[in-house]
Amino acid sequence: MANPTDAPLPQVFETESPEAFVEAGHGTEVGHAEPELLGLVPFQWVSIAMFVLLLIAFLGAKVHKTIAGGLDNKIKAIRDNLDEAKQLRAEAEALREEYATKIAGAEKDAEAMLDNARREADGIVAKAEEDTASMIARRERMAQDKIAAAERQALADLRARAADASTAAAAQLIAQNHDAAADKALADEVIAHI
Repeated sequence: MANPTDAPLPQVFETESPEAFVEAGHGTEVGHAEPELLGLVPFQWVSIAMFVLLLIAFLGAKVHKTIAGGLDNKIKAIRDNLDEAKQLRAEAEALREEYATKIAGAEKDAEAMLDNARREADGIVAKAEEDTASMIARRERMAQDKIAAAERQALADLRARAADASTAAAAQLIAQNHDAAADKALADEVIAHI
């Protein structure tokens, strides 16, 4: 089987062979002529033009100083930005540490406040229990005093009624058992003792 790469390639734009060109009297060698000006080819002219342009730019317009100044200014601006970034970072670290200490302090304050509130609540509960106990004792004493006063009043009323009843009974007995002669003898006896 034949390899496709072994086949001769067709020549697409060949109009006449180089041998026919030489036979026609055009010379022995087929070549292309390069354009030239004053013995220099185009790439040499471009190189000379670029050199002259850069020479004018660097020496005539002092572009190199402008470029160097611009680069120096850019470098200075970058350094300033870096210094500012370092300063901002240091400030941020300081703020972070400050807020960390504030948070720790706030947590300690919150714990202290909570402990204080617990102590106060325990004190309030104890005081309330003490006040309640003293109020109950005071009210109990007041009730006992009222009961004792009521008992005394009842006894006084009972004694007064008993005295009234015995006085009335005695007066009635005396009126029934004593006449005028017995009264006279009793009065004489009292007078004699005086």
